[in-house]
Amino acid sequence: MIKAILIFNNQGKPRLSKFYQPHSGDAQQQIIRTTFHLVSKRDENVCNFLEGGLLIGGSDNKLNYRHSATLYFVFCVDSSESELGILDLFQVFMETLDKGFENVCELDLTFHVDKVHNILAEMVMGGMVLETNMSEIDSQNKLEKSEAGLAGSPARAVSAVKNMHLPEIPRNINIGDINIKVPNLPYFK
Repeated sequence: MIKAILIFNNQGKPRLSKFYQPHSGDAQQQIIRTTFHLVSKRDENVCNFLEGGLLIGGSDNKLNYRHSATLYFVFCVDSSESELGILDLFQVFMETLDKGFENVCELDLTFHVDKVHNILAEMVMGGMVLETNMSEIDSQNKLEKSEAGLAGSPARAVSAVKNMHLPEIPRNINIGDINIKVPNLPYFK
């Protein structure tokens, strides 16, 4: 089971942290700091697997990480997860981010946190891997983009109201037991 997914830059500033087990805010910050110190001190030519020990509450935890440009991608997992499977998940995650942002960089993770979380939620939920097919993840992202997600909802609502061709503005709106009186505004069009 995946216990946490962390992304931080070379200075240790978290760019994404997703915990799949409850931890207090202080404990999460301590986990992020400790994890950064563990993986940033390692040489580039050593393996990407590291025993996590008591880092996330058990002696059978492992850290699988990958250093890419200015970012560290870290998956904290228990012993039941395959190291090679997690490396494959890294690859799928990074390639999906590259497709979504056209060559992802640290600024994309900073300014588009919701999109990164959506991509991650398509792949992992509750610590379990759901999807590793990049075309399926990409199609879900395109669907969300075409619908403009939640951010586009107000604009679509305003557009729909503007496109309503009513002969006159309703003055009383009844919704169930609620009666709403619309004021007489001459400039309301």
